[in-house]
Amino acid sequence: MKRSILGCFLAILLIAPAAAASPVLKRIVDSDTLRIGVSGTQPPLNFKTKNGDLAGLEIDLAKGLAQTMGVKPVFVQKPFGQLLAALEAGEVDLVMSGMSITPERNLKVPFVGPYFLSGKSILTKSSVLAQAEDADDLDDLNLKIAALSGSTSERFVEAVLPSAELAPAENYEQAVQALIDEKVQAVVADFEACALAVLLNPKANLMTLQKPLTVEPIGIAVAPGDALLVNFLENTLGGLEASGLLEALRMRWLENGDWIELLP
Repeated sequence: MKRSILGCFLAILLIAPAAAASPVLKRIVDSDTLRIGVSGTQPPLNFKTKNGDLAGLEIDLAKGLAQTMGVKPVFVQKPFGQLLAALEAGEVDLVMSGMSITPERNLKVPFVGPYFLSGKSILTKSSVLAQAEDADDLDDLNLKIAALSGSTSERFVEAVLPSAELAPAENYEQAVQALIDEKVQAVVADFEACALAVLLNPKANLMTLQKPLTVEPIGIAVAPGDALLVNFLENTLGGLEASGLLEALRMRWLENGDWIELLP
């Protein structure tokens, strides 16, 4: 009996510091929920289907992480520019929304990944712009360019295309529509988003680059102050990569266009 009491006491001593050092992971386990922040407007990574359900590479990956943890995924949809603030405020546990890993973001929150590589490209109606090989080919043209507000695309325009007039957009649909309506001459966005816009608007004469202007790693932004959660996610993501699941998701959502019929 004394040994049993001592064993319980030691267990409490060992568990309590771990729980205190991992408040977010403890909340996830205690509540049986994993809260994932997404924009819901970034196909094929995350988007609303015609039935109103969330789908995409990141939705499937988030569900896989939640299943591994033995908890339920709860998706919190917010405009892209508000996601990092929501993570810092504790409104979500993770952000998985095409968020590239940058030093500026990493100073605020930790990242796990990347789970795929993206890069900046342009979407345009101009065959001349579509032949650009680097940013210098674009900066001298005094273009009006749309980009997602709060994104690295917006910062790319500000830093690399200083001669351009920036037109911030709340989502990709708004940016693409501005281009179709000829309110802007180009949209700067991730390479896969530009390629998708071409497929979705076959009558709009949209074009994009043959290869991206930059290379950007896309990862999971994690709530700050929880090294054990970061460690768990790193190990889990590594396991999913080794199992071939990540590659299967990339092929399904980035190389196979069958999912386009899910779009509204």
